[in-house]
Amino acid sequence: MPTRPRVWVSRPTFDDVIARLEPHFEVTAEPKETKFGPTELAAKLADCDAAIVGLKERVGTAELAGAKRLRIVANLGVGYDNLDLAALGAAGIAASNTADVLNESVADYAWALLLGASRRMGAAERWLRAGEWRATEFKGWLGTDVRGRTLGILGMGRIGQAIARRAQGFGMPVLYHNRSRLPEAVERDCRARLVDKGTLLRESDCLMLVLPLTPATRHAIGAAELAHMKPTAVLVNVARGGIVDDAALAAALREGRLAAAGLDVFEGEPRVHPDLLALDNVLLSPHIASATTDTRRAMTAVAVDNVLACFGHGPHAGPPPNLLNPEALAAAGVIFPIHPKLT
Repeated sequence: MPTRPRVWVSRPTFDDVIARLEPHFEVTAEPKETKFGPTELAAKLADCDAAIVGLKERVGTAELAGAKRLRIVANLGVGYDNLDLAALGAAGIAASNTADVLNESVADYAWALLLGASRRMGAAERWLRAGEWRATEFKGWLGTDVRGRTLGILGMGRIGQAIARRAQGFGMPVLYHNRSRLPEAVERDCRARLVDKGTLLRESDCLMLVLPLTPATRHAIGAAELAHMKPTAVLVNVARGGIVDDAALAAALREGRLAAAGLDVFEGEPRVHPDLLALDNVLLSPHIASATTDTRRAMTAVAVDNVLACFGHGPHAGPPPNLLNPEALAAAGVIFPIHPKLT
């Protein structure tokens, strides 16, 4: 009997979802969270036909050098800056992500950070846990209302649109800046108006960052951009660390040139800039915007669907539904099998 293809899962996830692979593959799932160095990761990839990995696994030329059997790397995340798409495409290896299933959870969390940072909830909780009490002081713990303020969104993909729709409940006008303009019907649904980046920075009372990390977007918010924002503004980043120059942000917060920030992602994760840790006007969160049971299960299911499809199984048999590098694979002559029952 021929040996079945092997799938390696780099981190513990939902066993019943991963079990959907077992009729077709030999599955090895890591039993605990592990940080793999480049050599260890290369060894894991060399022994499998498919891999489901997390954002902490950085896959590039060195890690792929011995992966002669590998056909797909399925990322457990919508972002994929941990994957070298050029290297994967050159090796004829598919790359996929888990787009769409986490839009609503991340949008909810972005609003949680905005409200928490605006109302100083992190600092207030730390104060209370330290045994203090200032609720009886009339001018104690004054925060900022978000109702009726102008919401700016930098990066207007599906998560940005989900954030914009929630703004209607707060009576907030919405401005956005994006690589391209949204269709008019989507703009109407989101009640959002396209502006240039300078206008977005100057007019936003609350600025949400929801754009991918690329060489072009690294430090999209740095000292120069922060200088154009209102000193009363609140900045929220649920996208990727590196989009913001964390040192410049900490300086703006410390010097009162920006009122507050809510951050779920950081430059140089898992390290957090020490200047941010020292500030009370920033609400910090450990990259968990998608961390709900339903969403993480759905992300796992999408990764499984991508692997199944790549090998001609499941309802999407053929090109993985969340394929990131189709052009590179086409150039490499990669053809995906389609199950006979689906033709």
